[in-house]
Amino acid sequence: MSEAAPRPRIEIRGLGLACVLLLARCAFAQAGAAAPQATNPAPPAAPAGAVDAAMPTFDVVSIKPYGPSTLRISIHTKPDGVAVSGMPMHMILREAFGVTNDRLLGEPAWVATSRYDVDAKVTPEDAPKFKPLTDQQQWQMLLPVLEDRCALKFHHETRELAVYTLVVAKGGPKMQVSKPADPSANSAPGQNPSSAGMSVSEKEFTMTGRGASMASIVRWISMQLGSTVIDKTGLTENYDYTLSFVPDDSMKAGILPPGGNSGSALPPDAESPSIFAALPEQLGLKLVAQKEPVDVIVIDHMDQPTAN
Repeated sequence: MSEAAPRPRIEIRGLGLACVLLLARCAFAQAGAAAPQATNPAPPAAPAGAVDAAMPTFDVVSIKPYGPSTLRISIHTKPDGVAVSGMPMHMILREAFGVTNDRLLGEPAWVATSRYDVDAKVTPEDAPKFKPLTDQQQWQMLLPVLEDRCALKFHHETRELAVYTLVVAKGGPKMQVSKPADPSANSAPGQNPSSAGMSVSEKEFTMTGRGASMASIVRWISMQLGSTVIDKTGLTENYDYTLSFVPDDSMKAGILPPGGNSGSALPPDAESPSIFAALPEQLGLKLVAQKEPVDVIVIDHMDQPTAN
């Protein structure tokens, strides 16, 4: 990718629409074959909520309530900042902390339903420092903004949560190993151009990936479940894959926090496969439910954002 090329826009529309194409370049997929060493793709390398002092800070930030009633979200990362439209504050918080829904606790009720437009930019001098950051690092830069504009206060706790371990199913993986990168493409040596996306309808979700690392695949699965997924497949290649499954109610809720995951049992298979049945059938992977002590973020206080 050339330096001037912006990252693709992500759009999510309501399930009442016929179909939506969600396309996003995953930061985890950029790391190539070395990426799968991370066992939990949800949090950043540093503890959730810990902002690296070496990173730039946003110089100008606009936060405004989202006006339209349509269920639509757009996210656009620019060379000097991030622009978000129609995103519930819950999702902004979740992405800023880099955690899944199950690891974000104690939010006030308005966080789930109040939606905002956010336009955050760094200074021209800091733009060269901003562009190389990963998606998670760029989102993390919003934490000081939320502390300032929303009086956000939080703390860490360790709680035993239901998590999922992703392992190779009986018969081995069914994903296709990606072909080597085209030498003429604008990608770093040893890396495949990568992408991930999802088409959404009222009856079926379809996840697709091209040149995707296991960390990228795990992150997408984790996003659908709203729960922590730990990669124990041992797979280190980049893969092309398609995964179609019937979403449960929490997945259909889309932009709202799921109703929770008890972890007591996996959902039963249906004629059209759930994500749990589709993974071994289509990708040769399997989710195993278990409980583990996990670091969670507890929101102690948060006000609605102050005016610009």
